[in-house]
Amino acid sequence: MEAESPPDLRVHVENHVATVELCRPPNNFIDLVLTAGIADALERLDEDPACRAVVLAAEGKHFCAGADFSRRDRRAGDAEAGTGRTIYTEGVRLLRTRKPIIAAVHGAAVGAGLGLAVVADFRVTCAEARFSANFTRLGYHPGFGLTETLPRLIGAQKASLLFYTGRRIAGDEAAAMGLADLLVPQAEVRAAATALAREIAESAPLAIAATRATMRRGLPELYERATAHELAEQARLRETEDFREGVKAMAERRPPQFMGR
Repeated sequence: MEAESPPDLRVHVENHVATVELCRPPNNFIDLVLTAGIADALERLDEDPACRAVVLAAEGKHFCAGADFSRRDRRAGDAEAGTGRTIYTEGVRLLRTRKPIIAAVHGAAVGAGLGLAVVADFRVTCAEARFSANFTRLGYHPGFGLTETLPRLIGAQKASLLFYTGRRIAGDEAAAMGLADLLVPQAEVRAAATALAREIAESAPLAIAATRATMRRGLPELYERATAHELAEQARLRETEDFREGVKAMAERRPPQFMGR
C-alpha cells in the first residue's frame, strides 16, 4: 500500500516492510525540510501495525550527498527562524523512532548523508558506494550527530581517521571496518536491504521493539548533546576564511588551500 508521503519522499508498505525513499535526485541533498519529512514518515510508521521494519533508500545516483553548500540560502536550509527548529533537532526525532531501519546505500553517503545512513540500525551497500565524513575538507566541524554515532559504530580510532582526513572510502572498505553490514552487487542493494527487513519483520514485533529500545538506550539523548556542540562549532567555523575556501574549492573541484584563519 502507498502511505501518505511528505514532499520529496515516497513511502510504501508491503509485507510488513516500509520503504521510505528520498526523491531529490541525483544527489538527494538534505536540509531541515527533508529531515523533518523523514521524521514525520517514520513517526507515522511507528503507529502503523502493518509496518515492522523500514528500508531507507534513495532514487538517483547517490544515497545522500549531504548538504548543498552551493546554495546561497544554505543557512536557511539548516534552521527555521524564530522556532528553534534546526536540521539537528529534526535529526533527534529520527533517533527517537521505534521501528528498525535498514539503509540501502547504493551511491555516495557524504557528510550529513553519512550521518543519515548511520542513524539506521543496519546499512546494506556495494563496492561502488562512497562513504565520507568530509567536513574538515570544507573547513567545517562534523555534524548530524556523527561525533557520537560514528565512534559508537566503528570505534573512536577509525572515526577519528575518517574525520581528520575527510577521505572517501568505497563500500567494500566500509563493510570491512563495520560501517556497513552487507556488501552486495550495486543492482541488488535495495533488494538485499528489503530481504533483511523482511527477516527482521518475521520476529515478534513487541520483542523487536523492546530489544531495540534496550540496544539503543540513551542514544537520542547522546545525539542531542552531540548536535548542540556540533552546531555551535559549525557556527564558529562558518565565519572563517578556511570555510569559505573549502566551499569554493569544492565548487571548483580542486584541492583546498587552507591558511588556518
